[in-house]
Amino acid sequence: MLGAMQDWTMRVTHVIDHAAREAPDREIVTRWADGSETRTNWAGIRTDALKMAQALQALGLKKGDKVASLAMNHSRHLVSWYGVAGMGGVLHTVNPRLFEDQLEYIVNHAEDRVMIYDAAFQPIVDKMRDRWKTVEHYICFDSGEHTTSFEDWIGEQSGDFEWVEGNERDPCMICYTSGTTGNPKGVQYEHRSTVLHALAGLQPSTFNFSASSVMLPVVPMFHAASWGLPYAGAMAGIKFVFSAVNDPAVLHEMMLKEGVTDSAGVPTVWLAHFQYCDAEGIDLPPLKAATIGGSAAPRFMIERLMKNGTRVQHAWGMTETSPIGTVGGPTHDWDQLSFEEKVLKTMKQGRPIFGVELRTIDLDDPTKVLPRDGETSGALQIRGPWVVKRYFKAEEDAVTEDGWFDTGDVGMLHPDGTLQLTDRTKDVIKSGGEWISSVELENAAVGHPGVAEAACIGMYHPKWDERPVLFVVRKEGQDVTAEQVVNFLSDKIAKWWLPDAVEFVDDIPHTATGKISKKDLRDRFADYKLET
Repeated sequence: MLGAMQDWTMRVTHVIDHAAREAPDREIVTRWADGSETRTNWAGIRTDALKMAQALQALGLKKGDKVASLAMNHSRHLVSWYGVAGMGGVLHTVNPRLFEDQLEYIVNHAEDRVMIYDAAFQPIVDKMRDRWKTVEHYICFDSGEHTTSFEDWIGEQSGDFEWVEGNERDPCMICYTSGTTGNPKGVQYEHRSTVLHALAGLQPSTFNFSASSVMLPVVPMFHAASWGLPYAGAMAGIKFVFSAVNDPAVLHEMMLKEGVTDSAGVPTVWLAHFQYCDAEGIDLPPLKAATIGGSAAPRFMIERLMKNGTRVQHAWGMTETSPIGTVGGPTHDWDQLSFEEKVLKTMKQGRPIFGVELRTIDLDDPTKVLPRDGETSGALQIRGPWVVKRYFKAEEDAVTEDGWFDTGDVGMLHPDGTLQLTDRTKDVIKSGGEWISSVELENAAVGHPGVAEAACIGMYHPKWDERPVLFVVRKEGQDVTAEQVVNFLSDKIAKWWLPDAVEFVDDIPHTATGKISKKDLRDRFADYKLET
């Protein structure tokens, strides 16, 4: 016997309908690359999304067709998130930082029919146009100098349009992994999974949005669905402040001017903001909450934000998890903890939000599920309704028979469910049969006042198989030595973890999403030999 409740398909068009109906006047502010600003609201976003859906149909696009965006964070990009889904299409947010071969591959693999882009990326479009075989139409978000402008394009439509209906398991967005090995892989999000993920993002232990929240997301809209913020924010009817450039001076100005309460970005974003404030002799903006993800945040970063009165939320996730897996919100005993205890807890990656499950398995025996004892590290696996089951166009599932997805991360689970990441499975260093966390070693090293950035990789050793080598970028004007770095680390990590060598470099390679690229670092130092 079935229940007696109404059928209501979980489609993202319900999200924008709700925002426009319940928070129509809540502002969406954009600071453009040329310094100009525009203001709209949730009612305006919905109206423009209706016009965009209408315009896409006028181009001949049908349900299931892919529309690519090559753009930074701004209100017109936000419109496309709802306009493409509203005509039954699938938005493909393209990462402009990918290599040319990767850009060629993902656009052709997705079979994008329309490319909508920022004028700043015109050089990329000009270079790639002949290589993108499936793209039929080019539209520019902020200029009509080289092609049709977005405003002119949707301006031809009346907006008298009904959202295309369909199954809640229809795809609505596709994001590709950064492809550190091989071609990037497509992760196709469903309407249902996206709505569930956004609802989870509203939990107090996650983004904790309310109608008074003002969010400036630094995490780009082209990466991992901007951590689901454009959907969760619409559900709560918050004010969004977007910046098309990630210059810390601009971000700082906008945070103060627009009364920003919340922000989210990878550690390098916060580091750049620290450096800007220090150079200018000014205080950090009075944020209520800062979410840090993408890679583990070092202790000094967490401490500085917390001393600023900011609630720091360490988060973990990936493209394949939509991306939220865990968030480090305050625990039940938060008010009883000392500052030191709060810092130590915040340094971990938080607990799973409702909707996902985590487990760790033995690195040497994948059939062995490890205890949640806060001591035993293993390969991290995840499952849930917004976790990938199969990559786009793949022939086989990416999960085990019982639904577990192997994340490629190494970590331990504490008895209360808190996740503590220690490394990537491909980056963890095995020395003398024991595991060394390269990430923990790096995070300890960047706490040195003379170290700007650090990366650790394992190098061959005839006796121990591998030993850690630390590559360091000095802070400008600092003359720190290898011996000083090792001495600094000596009381912060296990003695046998101490690097066998510290090498100073001018720069450390990064992936397209801003993470340290251990693969490129290994390639660069392929001929490196440890002194034994």
